[in-house]
Amino acid sequence: MSEQSRPPRKPGKPYRRPQKDPVRLLAFEALRAVDERDAYANLVLPPLLRKAREKEGPDAFDARDAALATELVYGTLRRQGTYDAVIAECVDRPLREVDPPVLDVLSLGAHQLLGTRIPTHAAVSASVDLARVVLGDGRAKFVNAVLRKIAQHDLDGWLERVAPPYDEDPEDHLAVVHSHPRWVVSALWDSLGGGRAGIEDLLEADNERPEVTLVARPGRATTEELLREDSAMPGRWSPYAVRLTEGGEPGAVDAVREGRAGVQDEGSQLVALALANAPLDGPDRAWLDGCAGPGGKAALLAALAAGRGAVLLASEKQPHRAGLVAKALHGNPGPYQVIAADGTRPPWRPGSFDRVLMDVPCTGLGALRRRPEARWRRRPDDLENFAPLQRALLRTALESVRVGGVVGYATCSPHLAETRAVVADVLKQYGDAADLIDARPMLEGVPALGEGPDIQLWPHLHGTDAMYLALIRRTA
Repeated sequence: MSEQSRPPRKPGKPYRRPQKDPVRLLAFEALRAVDERDAYANLVLPPLLRKAREKEGPDAFDARDAALATELVYGTLRRQGTYDAVIAECVDRPLREVDPPVLDVLSLGAHQLLGTRIPTHAAVSASVDLARVVLGDGRAKFVNAVLRKIAQHDLDGWLERVAPPYDEDPEDHLAVVHSHPRWVVSALWDSLGGGRAGIEDLLEADNERPEVTLVARPGRATTEELLREDSAMPGRWSPYAVRLTEGGEPGAVDAVREGRAGVQDEGSQLVALALANAPLDGPDRAWLDGCAGPGGKAALLAALAAGRGAVLLASEKQPHRAGLVAKALHGNPGPYQVIAADGTRPPWRPGSFDRVLMDVPCTGLGALRRRPEARWRRRPDDLENFAPLQRALLRTALESVRVGGVVGYATCSPHLAETRAVVADVLKQYGDAADLIDARPMLEGVPALGEGPDIQLWPHLHGTDAMYLALIRRTA
């Protein structure tokens, strides 16, 4: 065929530069930090938001952009297990063979399609543009093809396809539907007890964005002062708690900036209050927080102690965390002391304290609302790693309190291996020298505290982290 007889070529589509969306770029950077550096989203996100505001300007990156970026990061992390199951149905290889940055872009796109009200075409287009910017045009085509498959069904439709029936495998069904590792579902269910409704309520609560809760530190701030802030509401249970609804920014509150108030989950406040409310036999002059970092409970305890003429010693093993404790306690109305010390080898004399709080290191399964990435990072083996330390710290607490004094053993985990098992094992060693006391009367007005004598708080029942507390009196 001659050149003259050939049909003219169709002009190719002009190359379109991808749109650099600062919101989705920020969300992608946060997910990469969580994946690559084991960072926590609540620590990574604030500096990224500040950087975006400085770079783009307040008009180009406003409060709505910040809210969307936050929702994309936390929503993607909370629903990661569900989205992985969906994505696995739409790719032709095992997920482990998909490059992690590609999987992050796909997860962000899946969340926009299945977990937000962003229109389908906008979610796909924005995700493909993000892929072109951070991955290149070649892999962006793969992202486009996968997201178009995901867009064929809504979340409920996908769950019918990827979750096993509840009757065949209840734990695996709940794990996929509510995006928790199976072993976490099993552990939470064992601790909670009851049937399907309770565990589903708990898992759903873990996937909800928690309110920001403030604490008015006694002698330095009042709840009345904090309630004058926009979108502020009283706490549910703690007399010192104020909740910021509608995305209130704690950094904009004068009392928080000045250290007279702080950000503290209401469950954490209740643990400190229960210990402070426990009746004592004898004097009430010396209190100890044996695992004080980063300082929230210590600041509340120090203020409560000052109101009674008592002194708090706040001890924290890691020097940098001891510095955070000192910052939280700065300006306390009464005397206190902060030291960096190993709680398993304490520098103080046995029997030196009237009240002792030991909020031990744990898996953090009680704070999955605030740190959703922890559910994917923790493994069952972590329980074995924490167990010796938790028992050693409880023994230190019991040795540190005088006869007639009270110890509070606390964890931000409801796992039975970190709560009742630890308390039972240590008390067995002490025999008649220490007894559990009923902690429930110390939190008057708080419902659903269980059969006692210990306390387990729950997100779906109390709106708090799943804090555990046992109160123990040294009797001999």
